[in-house]
Amino acid sequence: MSAEEKNRELVREAFDTLFNQRDYAAAERFWSPDYIQHSAHIPPGREGLFDLIKGLPAEFKHEAELIVAQGDLVVVRGRFTGHGLPAGWIAVDFVRVQDGLLAEHWDVIEDEATREQSASGLPMYGDAFPGDR
Repeated sequence: MSAEEKNRELVREAFDTLFNQRDYAAAERFWSPDYIQHSAHIPPGREGLFDLIKGLPAEFKHEAELIVAQGDLVVVRGRFTGHGLPAGWIAVDFVRVQDGLLAEHWDVIEDEATREQSASGLPMYGDAFPGDR
């Protein structure tokens, strides 16, 4: 398995462990204690991220649609739902991996459009609009 394949799998497993399983002790194995957070909505460090997730409803989850790696950078295109807001989030997360740990993070997030809101007439995620699934 190449380093990039290992990084893709590491990030996939890390996201599932934290966001879907909500296993914080296991998630510590994936996130560096020196984790650098660039997101405007997440407090700094690994603890800031974990505390944010702990405060979200039990229905919160992440779905990964695409994971791409180049060198030490991994890009995840996915959807966050169940956070208690009117629309799910379509997100692109950029993660830098260092020494087998998630070391740094950036993201771009937008609300998922409904059929009525979509100027293109196409869903933003998958092949169906929210509510059609």
